[in-house]
Formats: sequence, C-alpha cells, structure tokens
Amino acid sequence: MNAVSQPTIAALLPPLPNPFSNHPPKPPPPHSYPSLSLSVSPSPPKPKSKPQLHTHLNFSTSLPTQSRPPILTADPPNPNPNPNPNPNGSDQTHYIFSHLLDLLRLSARHGDAELAKAVHASILKLQEDTHLGNALVSAYLKLGLVSDAYRVFQSLSCPNVVSYTALVSGFAKAGREEEAVELFFRMRNSGIEPNEYSFVAILTACIRILELELGLQVHALVIKMGYLDCVFVSNALMGLYGKCSCLDYALKVFDELPHRDIASWNTIMSSLVNEFMHDKAFELFSELLQYGYVVDHITLSTLFTACTGSNAFIEGQETHALAVKTGLEGNLSVGNALIAFYAKCGSVRDVTALFKRMPTRDVITWTEMITAYMDFGLVDSAVEMFDQMPESNSFSYNAVLVGFCQNGEGLRALDLFMKMVKDGVELTEITLTSVVSAFGLLMDCKSSEQIHGFVIKFGLDSNACIGAALLDMCTRCGRMGDAKKLFHQWPTEQEKSIILTSIIGGYARNGQLDEAISIFHQYQSEGIMVMDEVASTSLLGLCGTLGYHELGKQIHSHAIKYGILTDVGVGNATISMYTKCWNMDEGVKIFSMMPTHDIVSWNVLLAGYLLHKQGDEALAVWSKMEKTGIKPDKITFILIISAHRHTNSNSVDNCRSLFLSMKAVYDIEPTSEHFASFISVLGSWGLLDEAEDTISKMPFEPEVSVWRALLDSCRIRMNTTVGKRVVKSILAMEPKDPSSYILVSNLYSASGRWHCSEIVRDNMRKKGFRKHPGRSWIIHNNEIHPFYARDKSHPLANDIYSGLEILIVECMKAGYVPDTSFVLHEVEEHQKKDFLYYHSAKLAATYGLLTNKPGKPIRFVKNIVLCGDCHTFLKYMSIVAKRAIHVRDASGFHYFSNGQCSCKDYW
Repeated sequence: MNAVSQPTIAALLPPLPNPFSNHPPKPPPPHSYPSLSLSVSPSPPKPKSKPQLHTHLNFSTSLPTQSRPPILTADPPNPNPNPNPNPNGSDQTHYIFSHLLDLLRLSARHGDAELAKAVHASILKLQEDTHLGNALVSAYLKLGLVSDAYRVFQSLSCPNVVSYTALVSGFAKAGREEEAVELFFRMRNSGIEPNEYSFVAILTACIRILELELGLQVHALVIKMGYLDCVFVSNALMGLYGKCSCLDYALKVFDELPHRDIASWNTIMSSLVNEFMHDKAFELFSELLQYGYVVDHITLSTLFTACTGSNAFIEGQETHALAVKTGLEGNLSVGNALIAFYAKCGSVRDVTALFKRMPTRDVITWTEMITAYMDFGLVDSAVEMFDQMPESNSFSYNAVLVGFCQNGEGLRALDLFMKMVKDGVELTEITLTSVVSAFGLLMDCKSSEQIHGFVIKFGLDSNACIGAALLDMCTRCGRMGDAKKLFHQWPTEQEKSIILTSIIGGYARNGQLDEAISIFHQYQSEGIMVMDEVASTSLLGLCGTLGYHELGKQIHSHAIKYGILTDVGVGNATISMYTKCWNMDEGVKIFSMMPTHDIVSWNVLLAGYLLHKQGDEALAVWSKMEKTGIKPDKITFILIISAHRHTNSNSVDNCRSLFLSMKAVYDIEPTSEHFASFISVLGSWGLLDEAEDTISKMPFEPEVSVWRALLDSCRIRMNTTVGKRVVKSILAMEPKDPSSYILVSNLYSASGRWHCSEIVRDNMRKKGFRKHPGRSWIIHNNEIHPFYARDKSHPLANDIYSGLEILIVECMKAGYVPDTSFVLHEVEEHQKKDFLYYHSAKLAATYGLLTNKPGKPIRFVKNIVLCGDCHTFLKYMSIVAKRAIHVRDASGFHYFSNGQCSCKDYW
C-alpha cells in the first residue's frame, strides 16, 4: 500500500475543531497522516439529536437497561436491504449466492481456511458482487489471512463503506495500524463517508498506537457527522482517551453519553484503574449498581484489579460474593483476576482453594498461581505448579525466573535460564533482566562477567532495562569500575534517570556514600535526574540508609509538589526514610495521610517502631492492622514477634500465642527468620532453656540465624554455659556468613582462649571470608564524614584525636572503665585500650561534638552493632559533654542522655 503524500496532521490541525479545546493535551510526536477533512456528503446519516460536549460531569443522566457490549467487528451488517444480490433475480443464482455465503460463514466459524479458498475459487467464476466480496474479505480476516483479504479488496471494482471498514478493522487488529490509517484516508478521499463501524475501526487503530492527535480529529469528525450518540463509537473514544491517560476527556465523553451500556461503564472504570484512581472506580461501580445494570465478567475483572491495586480486601470479598451471586465466579478471566487478588490481599489457602474450584484454566491461570506461590515465599510449590502445567510459554518461565530472584534463589534462577536456552524458549527482556539480577544475587565477580559477555555478544546491552540490570549487577559484585563504564557509555538518546538511580544505589551499596550524594546533586542541578516514582523511592531509601534527614525532606517536598506522594511506593519509602532519620513522629504522620495502604505500608511502620525499640506502639499498630482486614505476610510476623522484645511488660505469653497461631490462623508457615525472632524474644526475657528447647523441636534443620539469636541472648544474659553449646552448633554448620566466625572468635578471645580464636580466624582467611569493617558516619553541612577504627584520613583528624583523648580522660573521671574483654589480639593491656579508644563510633561522636552547635544532639550512624565498650563510653560522654547523643546501629536506635540509654543496655 502506497503511503499518502500529504501534509502531516500537526500542520493541518489548526482549522479543525478540537472537541476539548478548553484543555488541550500534550500532543505526541506527529506522524505522516493526512488531516481529516470535515466536509461530508450531501446526505449524511441524521442523528436523533445533535449531541454536545460540556465541561461539567453529570452522572444523573437517565440510563437504559443493559445492552450487549460493543464488539469492534470487521463484519458489520449488510446495509443493502435487498436479500437478492443478483440483479436478474434468478432463483438459481440467489441459491448459489446464499449457499456461498453460508459456506464462508461456516469456514470462519470452524477455522477452515481451505474451505474459504475453495469458495473464493467458485466466486471468481461468477459475476462480481460487492456483497459477496465483502463476505469473502470478512471470512479471510476472521481466519487471520489479512493479506488474502487485502487482495480480494483490491480486486473489487467498487468497494463500499463495508469493504473499507472491514479491512481497516482487520489491519488494526493484526498489528498493521499504519496501513489501517492510510486505508481510512483512502476511503475518505474516494468520497465514501464512514459509518459508525468505520469510526470504531479507525479508533481501534488509534488506541493500539496511542495516536491521540489523530483520535482528536476523528472525534471532531464524529461530532460533525452526528455519530456521537452511537454508544459503540463513544466507547471507542473513551478507550482511546483512557489509553492515552487523558482521563478528563474520557470522563466528559462518558458524562455526555445520551445512552450507555455496560461496556461504557467497563471502559471508563478500566481507564480509572489503569491510572490508579481506585476510589473513583469504586464510586462509579456503586452508581452502576444503582442504575440497575447487570455486571459482566469484564466489570468484575476490572473491579478485582482495583481491589488488588488498592489492597481493598473487604471490597474484594464483596465483589467475590457478587461474582458467586451472578454465576460469574467460574468465568476464566474472573477466576484469573481473583487469583491475583487473593495472592496480594489474601492467603495461600484462599488462592489454592480458588484454583481447585476453577472449571477451566489457561496458561494465565497457571502462571498466576506460580506468581502467587512465589509471592508467598513457597518456592517449591511454585516449581511444582510449573512442572504440572499442561503447556508453558515464555511468560510462565519468566514467572518462575522472577520468583527465584525475589526469593534470593540465584542458583536455581541460573539453572532455569540454562534450561530455557537449551529448550529454545523465547528469551525476552524480562528473562535477561531477571537472569542478570540472579548473578547480582550471587555476588560472584567471575560469573557475572560471563553473563555480561553473553548479553553483549547478542547486542542486548543497549536495552534500557537490561542495561540498568547489568549496572546493578556490577555494583553488587564489587565491579564498580565496570559499573562506571556502563554509566558513561549509556546512550544519550535513552532516558538516563533509571541508570542514575542504579549507579547512585551502587555507590551507596559499596560504601561510597559521598560519590552517591555527589552524583545525585550534579545531575539534579543539570535537570537530567528525573524525579519520578522510581527515582524518588530509591533515593528516599538511600537517605534512610544514610540517615540523611535534610536531603530526605527535600525529596519529600519534591514528591508533594509533583503529586507523586500519592503513589503507595513513594509513600512507603517516605515513611521509612523518616523513621530511620530519628523522626518517628513524621513517619506516623505520613502514614496517616496516605490515601491507601498496602501490606508494605504497615510493615514499614512496624519496622520503624521496632528500630526505635517501641514495642508497645508496634503492638498497637498490629491491632489496628488486624481490624482493617489486610492480611499480614511473613515479614509482618518477623516484625511483630520481635516487637515483644521491647515491651514495657513481660509479654512472652502473647508472643508465644502469636507464634503458634501463624499457621493455624494466618496460614503462614514459620521460617528460620520467624524462629530466630521468637528465640530472640525468649532470650531477652531470660528464658534460655525454653529457647534452646524450641530449637531442638523445630520441624526443620535450624539455620545459623536461629543459633545466632540464641548466642546473642547468651551475651546479654552472660550465660556462658548455653553459649558454649551454641558455639559448637554454629561451628559444626560451617556457615558462609563471616559475621558468625567473628562472633565465635570474639567469644573465644573473651574467655582467654586465644589459640582457638586464631584457628577460627585462620579458617576465615582460608575460606576467603572477610570481616565487614565497622564504619560510622556523621552528616554535617550536607556532607558525609565517614570514620573507620583508628582512621586518620579526615582533614580534622588531629583535632578529633585530641578532643577524643580529653573526652576519654573526663569520662574515666566520671567512672568509665574500658572493657578490653572482646579485643581480638593477644597483646599487652595498654595496646588493647589503644584499640578500643579509637573505634569509629568514638571518632564520629567526637567530630559531632566539635562541629555541632551547643545544645544540639549529636547524631551518627554505625553500620554494625555498637560494641559494649562504645555503648558504655557514649553513656559517660552524654554526662561530661552535657549533650544528647543519638546513634542508629544495626540493632536500632540508642538515645543517650545523662548517662542513660533508651535501650536499657539490652540491644
């Protein structure tokens, strides 16, 4: 088909009436389509009344009863009322024509292309008839033979509006939207005026390529020719505006519809849901029921999507009841939407029961189940579901691959990827992004280089998502040099915001905090850093990690200014940032202001209270959460069990009951993390024997995290008897976590068993494990000032060390006695004290005292748990310096004031 050589739409748009001229949208890049002429034939179809668009919304329009949903058909009814296509009126010819039409319908109904071609051969022997030709075009289109349909169309000497409309619709549905548009203009140029089906066909093409500017012109022509009162046409217009995120336009069309059908409501509700306007969708659904419409499967599927997106568990259950009442629960699309809903807002029991009840299932059903099991952390169940699938495709493979990554199963993800390559499964963007992320999880430098080479070899590194995943993988594997190269080689024509977010997070992950903040400020000042929902969420997380309160407040203000704070992800990140930056009150305030909450919102709030060691407040939040109907997940229970460590009264019995109810009441299988939290609670209340007994009765082999929780309790309670048994269990497991080796080595050193301590450390070196270095940092004048033990790299190192020596003397006068029991080196006592005096926490606290204004609290962050000696020193420092000291370490917050700590020496 030859392209029409005419001016672009943008050039000819001014003389055309814009149906929404009061609020013109931002036009997309212009395409080389001709402008629509608004001249019409002398005898256009006359509507019953001339509809007009108004700027106000009016939902009080009287509505008819339910009508059939609109079908964007390529085979509209024959407008010729004469049943005999033969001008001679011969009965025999009429019989032949009718028989051929029946055969064409039969071929389309049964997907028999050979029959259609045989009928085509018979038609060629007859005198040309447009109606018969149109029927042949329609049959070929229904059989998916678009090229054959087009050849028949070209053979017609006098194609009519039905001929053109059928082929325009066929092109639009076959992914040949540009040809559909050109054919529509050819019809107009030939003097044939479009009918309501023609408008639906061209609008279908506009929807598929998001051609808003052309759609506006079609809208103007629809008004001019009087077809706006046709519900099918108006529904298609709403579909276009919804897909192009022009909700105001869609709502105006909906408001002024003289007649609506259920498809009208479905279209506008779907548009609202796609723009996350769930509350508005629920309002329209209530109106729909009030007007007496009978819902269909599309209505319910859309509503379940809204309930899933807004975590509206109660509304979802009510919609489920409506599905059962209307007999639509067994509908395939409704069932799939229900699985997605209960996977997000329900329990694994709900999802499994629903799956078993479904009368029919497709690949989407099985894939939704795989995703649900992965979201619940039931990896083996998801794999079993995948193996049972009657047929699988790239989507189901990707669901397993993504699930492996989100559950930290990097090796299994790689094994699946190798199987996909071997079996010839299509490798999509999601596939490669996931497998690159899997290598990032493994944090193996050499292996990550292999997948990097694979991606480059096939020329896929230019893809934005894959490129960002590669950069993130490099940062996780310590390949910051390669990450910087990827960053600087990023194509200039691609959006750079996503890669900026990755490199900033990478710098922060590798401890290069100054570089992370510096690159953020640089690109934000240049206007390159687009602060969308993803970037804002990531940077708020970075500010929380650093304790960078001032920058976090700036990003919060930006989110308010640009209206993205309503995004639940941004809201959750803002809560987390404030709670990690010593501002729990502001975090609670943000939570209360959020229009919707998901389970992450509640978990973030619980985690905040837990960081501040406010267990009673966390339990109060848990009570409110239960009343909302939102289902807790496994993270919720880890948090709420741990909260019992920090209550003002002994709540072990309540904690024990909650732990035992996880499976029975909430259908959540306890994991090692849950047992570790429970053991920690028992140990904090001195119930070490019960804690040890609980571990011995675990239904599976305890991981090292469980034993470490008990070992930490032994440290707090100074119970060396149980501690020795725990040490043996940890060493027998040969954990890969170097911190376990350090902990065991410390315990040997504390008991004077230096030889054993050195053996443990030698084993660490042989296995290639390195101790995660202790590091403290303080933010002053919008700069991050990091410190390591005995670090003299700071420009003010001399002043800091001099000030610290004075502080140590004054603290010792006040009663501070250095605790050398955990110093790892078999050295003289005065050398042990030297190691203790210059820990990173003491250096950071001294710098804060030297630089902060009088009376202002000293605030700094430490990446590991404060050692006992530093904790004691900071208590005495708060006395002699007469200054509050606020520290966030790996265990949470410590508020030192007048020689006391908020943790009450239990952390």
